Order: sequence, then C-alpha cells, then structure tokens
Amino acid sequence: MNEAVTKEDLRQFSMFLLNEIKIILKASAPVKNETYDPEWLKSKTVRKLLDISAGSVQNLRTTQKVRFKKVLGSYYYNKGDLQKLFDDEKK
Repeated sequence: MNEAVTKEDLRQFSMFLLNEIKIILKASAPVKNETYDPEWLKSKTVRKLLDISAGSVQNLRTTQKVRFKKVLGSYYYNKGDLQKLFDDEKK
C-alpha cells in the first residue's frame, strides 16, 4: 500500500485542525456576559468610582471607616463597607 499525501490532503487536514482548535477555544473561553464583581477594590478603582481624591481614600482608611488590606504595596478596600458608608449617609 503506497499512499501519497498530497498538498490538498494537508490543506484539508489543516482546515479541520484549525476548526477543532477554534471549537475548543470557544468552549473554554469565559462567557462575556458574566460579570466580575470583586469584594475588594483597589484604591484607584475606589477613587474613580466615588470621584474622590487619593487623600480622601487615605482618610477613609486612617479613620477606619472602611476595612482595607495591603497586598504587595497596594491597598484594597471592602466594597460592602463603602456601600454601607453611603447607605448610612442617606439616612
């Protein structure tokens, strides 16, 4: 049995292989509609979200109005505490 592989055979196989890879990647990719809602927010995110200065964020931390964590030099603030802070202001 002498079977030769032609250029057309290789082209068809490559198209099949690429299609299979696309299917696998699509199945393993995260769904874009899922929202990522972290419990802890970085300082920069808090500043943008609340439209406040870095000093105001630091003041929230030093007056212990919100819980925070320092991880590798970055401060993270508890989202629930920030929300509660503003809910208390509404009352």
